[in-house]
Amino acid sequence: MKTVYKDIITAIDSGKKLLAVLIDPDKFAVESVPEFITKVNASVATHIFVGGSAVEDDATHILVEAIKTYTSLPVVLFPGDVTQITEKADALLFLSLISGRNPEYLIGKHVASVSKLHGLDLEVIPTGYLLIENGKETAVQRVTETNPMLRADIQKIVDTAKAGELLGMKLIYLEAGSGAVHPITSEIITSVKTELNIPLIVGGGIRSKEQLQLAYNSGADMVVIGTALEEDESFFNNVAIS
Repeated sequence: MKTVYKDIITAIDSGKKLLAVLIDPDKFAVESVPEFITKVNASVATHIFVGGSAVEDDATHILVEAIKTYTSLPVVLFPGDVTQITEKADALLFLSLISGRNPEYLIGKHVASVSKLHGLDLEVIPTGYLLIENGKETAVQRVTETNPMLRADIQKIVDTAKAGELLGMKLIYLEAGSGAVHPITSEIITSVKTELNIPLIVGGGIRSKEQLQLAYNSGADMVVIGTALEEDESFFNNVAIS
């Protein structure tokens, strides 16, 4: 039995901050895996997330299989659709877009995935996913046809995250979106974390070591980095998590 979630809880309980590298199969060439994953292995990254809003069939499976060849880090699916499910990964974030009201992304896609998940040795982690406005339209917003939550409406964000926990979610993920102009604010992170009894993941728009540390200091248990690495693979050089 895989223990990705249990290991996350253990790490957080011991005071460790976690860092996930997000790789989008639609933007990443399989030929780049050996060199890139070698750099990830040498960094402070603790997890590798794989997924995107719109990905060709089998692209995720092929990429995950290649990644697993070069790393012992947990590889976790961050899927935009059921076509991105593959047994080659260690775990799956079973994302429910609780910030929106499109039934397909609240429960519809999940129902469609059950037959594909049947029999797979894949740890499924229920995750409440909240899209927060960041200054521009994101791929998530276009694909899901949902509007992000307003940054200024902090209490509604907090209440939505807490509702996710009460519904049985094991993780809450605050997302500004790929290439976000503005990352999730420290006030939002702190306000949400104060009300939660489950781990908090924060991603989107974090492009500097200062923004990374600010997210941790504000209460994020795990930070997800994607675009920053696409733009500069040396991002992790000399980065320390504290």
